[in-house]
Amino acid sequence: MPQPNLLLGVNIDHVVTLRQARYRTMLASPNAEPSVLAAALEAEKAGAHSITVHLRADRRHIQDADVWLLRKHIGTKLNLEMGNTQEILAIALDVRPDFVCMVPENREEVTTEGGLDVAGQREALQSTVKALSANGSRVSMFIDPDLNQVRASAEIGAAMIELHTGTFANHTGVELEAEVRRLSAAAELGHALGLQINAGHGLTTKNLPDLWTVPHLAELNIGHHIVSRSLFVGLRTAVQEMLAVMASYRD
Repeated sequence: MPQPNLLLGVNIDHVVTLRQARYRTMLASPNAEPSVLAAALEAEKAGAHSITVHLRADRRHIQDADVWLLRKHIGTKLNLEMGNTQEILAIALDVRPDFVCMVPENREEVTTEGGLDVAGQREALQSTVKALSANGSRVSMFIDPDLNQVRASAEIGAAMIELHTGTFANHTGVELEAEVRRLSAAAELGHALGLQINAGHGLTTKNLPDLWTVPHLAELNIGHHIVSRSLFVGLRTAVQEMLAVMASYRD
């Protein structure tokens, strides 16, 4: 089967958000649902190319056991999002996910609100990237489409960048056009520096076509829209709808 132009990583954090709303202190209960593994397997059956989860320091949704369960049972790639802390790094080195995406974390935020300041945390991040890469994980930096952050990501040894599309997703008109130009410039520079170009945050089946002028996109990581849509059509259909829109991307 030919490789599609654009791959899809399905983030299932918010499936677990629903579980934690009732079973945060009763995860051993036979009634603890929905199942993170069942969600991952449904996404895989629909054609997802990787499964993304964010193991936060405060464990607000994904738990350590969830990461191990997915590592053992999914058939596609595991993408672990993580903040740069020694505790989570130790877990990542033990689990050995296929991909690791370094993200900023703020305990007050509802979800990740912006890109990582790679240029300002170069030394600490470089050490983490080196350890993860030597352990077999391909490492990505989740960054705003800022050229300095792209250069810094390449300089510390990251294999990939994931461009933060939250600003793109929340604007229209002139502001949207300006953000698409920023994303395109960042993608062009990253590609020239040998980085794989991924993107994610706030992406939906409706706004994706506005992203298609951005070159060199390899993979999108999408969670909230897919999980939200799944309430009405089921997770497998929600993933398939997203893949159908993504099939129109041409680099």
